[in-house]
Amino acid sequence: QLVESGGGLVQAGGSLRLSCAASGRTFSRYYMGWFRQAPGKEREFVAAVNWSGSSTYYADSVKGRFTISRDNANTVYLQMNSLKPEDTAVYYCAALYSGYKVSIPNEYDYWGQGTQVTVSS
Repeated sequence: QLVESGGGLVQAGGSLRLSCAASGRTFSRYYMGWFRQAPGKEREFVAAVNWSGSSTYYADSVKGRFTISRDNANTVYLQMNSLKPEDTAVYYCAALYSGYKVSIPNEYDYWGQGTQVTVSS
Protein backbone atom coordinates (compact mmCIF):
# COMPACT_ATOMS: atom_id res chain seq x y z
CA GLN A 1 0.00 0.00 0.00
CA LEU A 2 3.05 2.25 0.32
CA VAL A 3 5.57 2.16 -2.51
CA GLU A 4 8.85 4.07 -2.38
CA SER A 5 10.85 5.17 -5.40
CA GLY A 6 13.70 7.49 -6.28
CA GLY A 7 16.60 5.77 -4.60
CA GLY A 8 19.90 5.22 -6.32
CA LEU A 9 23.63 5.89 -6.33
CA VAL A 10 24.86 9.45 -5.91
CA GLN A 11 28.16 11.12 -5.08
CA ALA A 12 28.69 12.90 -1.80
CA GLY A 13 27.26 16.41 -1.97
CA GLY A 14 24.61 15.37 -4.44
CA SER A 15 20.84 15.22 -4.15
CA LEU A 16 18.05 12.71 -4.47
CA ARG A 17 14.29 12.96 -4.15
CA LEU A 18 12.42 10.02 -2.75
CA SER A 19 8.71 9.50 -3.33
CA CYS A 20 6.20 7.38 -1.46
CA ALA A 21 2.95 6.64 -3.23
CA ALA A 22 0.00 5.24 -1.33
CA SER A 23 -2.54 2.95 -2.90
CA GLY A 24 -5.47 0.87 -1.77
CA ARG A 25 -6.53 3.33 0.90
CA THR A 26 -6.23 7.01 1.69
CA PHE A 27 -3.60 8.22 4.11
CA SER A 28 -4.76 11.82 4.09
CA ARG A 29 -5.42 11.72 7.86
CA TYR A 30 -2.17 9.94 8.72
CA TYR A 31 1.18 11.28 9.74
CA MET A 32 3.76 10.10 7.23
CA GLY A 33 7.35 9.34 8.08
CA TRP A 34 10.65 8.34 6.54
CA PHE A 35 13.02 5.96 8.27
CA ARG A 36 16.30 4.43 7.19
CA GLN A 37 18.28 1.34 8.04
CA ALA A 38 21.94 0.78 7.29
CA PRO A 39 23.50 -2.70 7.34
CA GLY A 40 24.02 -3.90 10.90
CA LYS A 41 22.16 -0.96 12.39
CA GLU A 42 18.70 -0.41 13.77
CA ARG A 43 16.04 1.38 11.82
CA GLU A 44 16.23 5.10 12.59
CA PHE A 45 13.89 8.02 12.24
CA VAL A 46 14.63 10.50 9.47
CA ALA A 47 11.63 12.81 9.09
CA ALA A 48 7.87 13.02 9.50
CA VAL A 49 5.02 15.28 8.43
CA ASN A 50 1.56 15.69 9.89
CA TRP A 51 -1.63 15.02 7.96
CA SER A 52 -2.01 18.58 6.70
CA GLY A 53 1.66 19.17 5.92
CA SER A 54 1.80 22.09 8.33
CA SER A 55 4.18 20.44 10.81
CA THR A 56 7.41 18.64 10.05
CA TYR A 57 9.88 16.78 12.24
CA TYR A 58 13.50 15.87 11.54
CA ALA A 59 16.32 13.88 13.04
CA ASP A 60 19.22 16.09 14.03
CA SER A 61 21.47 14.28 11.57
CA VAL A 62 19.43 15.44 8.56
CA LYS A 63 18.09 18.78 9.74
CA GLY A 64 18.89 21.50 7.23
CA ARG A 65 19.70 18.99 4.48
CA PHE A 66 16.49 16.97 4.05
CA THR A 67 12.95 18.24 3.48
CA ILE A 68 9.78 16.21 3.85
CA SER A 69 6.58 17.22 2.12
CA ARG A 70 3.28 15.77 1.00
CA ASP A 71 0.69 16.59 -1.61
CA ASN A 72 -3.04 16.07 -1.75
CA ALA A 73 -2.67 13.04 -3.97
CA ASN A 74 -1.54 10.63 -1.26
CA THR A 75 2.17 11.05 -2.02
CA VAL A 76 4.99 11.95 0.35
CA TYR A 77 8.40 13.20 -0.70
CA LEU A 78 11.82 13.38 0.88
CA GLN A 79 14.17 15.84 -0.78
CA MET A 80 17.72 14.98 0.23
CA ASN A 81 20.47 17.52 -0.41
CA SER A 82 24.16 17.65 0.53
CA LEU A 83 24.18 13.88 0.85
CA LYS A 84 26.94 12.22 2.85
CA PRO A 85 28.27 8.64 2.77
CA GLU A 86 26.72 8.08 6.19
CA ASP A 87 23.29 8.66 4.63
CA THR A 88 23.68 5.34 2.82
CA ALA A 89 20.81 3.06 3.84
CA VAL A 90 17.53 1.55 2.79
CA TYR A 91 14.90 4.24 3.17
CA TYR A 92 11.38 3.31 4.23
CA CYS A 93 8.15 5.23 4.08
CA ALA A 94 5.59 4.65 6.85
CA ALA A 95 2.14 5.83 7.92
CA LEU A 96 1.07 6.64 11.46
CA TYR A 97 -2.50 7.33 12.52
CA SER A 98 -1.71 8.73 15.96
CA GLY A 99 0.96 11.40 15.82
CA TYR A 100 2.26 11.34 19.37
CA LYS A 101 5.47 9.42 18.78
CA VAL A 102 6.51 10.18 15.23
CA SER A 103 10.12 9.06 15.73
CA ILE A 104 9.31 5.56 17.05
CA PRO A 105 9.19 2.87 14.31
CA ASN A 106 6.95 0.51 16.28
CA GLU A 107 4.23 3.18 16.47
CA TYR A 108 3.68 3.18 12.70
CA ASP A 109 0.82 1.23 11.18
CA TYR A 110 1.91 0.74 7.56
CA TRP A 111 5.30 0.37 5.88
CA GLY A 112 6.66 0.36 2.37
CA GLN A 113 9.22 -2.12 1.06
CA GLY A 114 12.09 0.36 1.04
CA THR A 115 14.38 1.92 -1.54
CA GLN A 116 18.18 1.81 -1.50
CA VAL A 117 20.17 5.04 -1.28
CA THR A 118 23.93 4.79 -1.72
CA VAL A 119 26.20 7.81 -1.36
CA SER A 120 29.76 7.38 -2.59
CA SER A 121 32.65 9.39 -1.20
